[in-house]
Amino acid sequence: MQNEIPSALASVLGSEFPEFDIHYESLSLSENGKIPSGWDACSCKLPKPLSKEELDRMRGLLVSHKVDVLQISHFLSKTRISLFCFDMDSTLIKQEVIDELARFAGVYSEVAHVTQEAMQGNLDFKDALKKRCAYLKGLPSSSFAELYPKLELQPGVKNLIEGLKARKSKLGVFSGGFTDILERFQKDHGIDEVRANFLDRIDGKLTGTVSGAIVDKFLKKDSLIELAEKYEIEKENIVAVGDGANDLLMLEEAGIGIGFHAKDGLKSKILNYVDFAPMDILLYLFES
Repeated sequence: MQNEIPSALASVLGSEFPEFDIHYESLSLSENGKIPSGWDACSCKLPKPLSKEELDRMRGLLVSHKVDVLQISHFLSKTRISLFCFDMDSTLIKQEVIDELARFAGVYSEVAHVTQEAMQGNLDFKDALKKRCAYLKGLPSSSFAELYPKLELQPGVKNLIEGLKARKSKLGVFSGGFTDILERFQKDHGIDEVRANFLDRIDGKLTGTVSGAIVDKFLKKDSLIELAEKYEIEKENIVAVGDGANDLLMLEEAGIGIGFHAKDGLKSKILNYVDFAPMDILLYLFES
């Protein structure tokens, strides 16, 4: 999604999809043209939808240009409220919080290995979470406050959140991480709704167990549906963004589901994903 999009796409589509007579239109934001990160985007109408295999083939041909391709049936309405639902770890922020807590506990390699298996979909998420949390037993609960300032936003996230709030969008963050981090993030960034797990503690130290409903792929999907009903938002104006297997059902439930710098396990199951662009590229999803 950079300046060379039209010429790169024209070259690829012209040779690989000669049956399509494609016309390109540059996208812009009505208020100031480009998104804050400066990335460009263009749209082109196809006579019929591309299959996942065709889209992935197109992406492969464009990878050297660092061009992302999304196939959507509609743009988001400017006059109706939209809902954006996000995963947290490795989606809105660069880190996996439980892995960073494991660093404090001196068990990073053990926990990080389980995290990767779970995000690829090779392990049941609930079992993987309980297994990883057990490694954190005895860690001071003050570790959350120590860790939070060290967490880094993914490129474009700050600009995206600001742009969505300016458009009166509703924002939800559903995390397989922990309430201590999500509640701070909610306050700092004005998020409407958050869902996360609670790590038990006694006398200021983590017990290695989790209380309440675990935020797995089913709860993420149910939370999206709950917010859509609460704010009376049509499915066509709902966007979900995540990176791992735990986000699949949420992405499928949304009108537009997008993997962001996603794990291969998730990318193999979804139509749309972004590999290169910063997250404020999603502002181009709105009608111009």
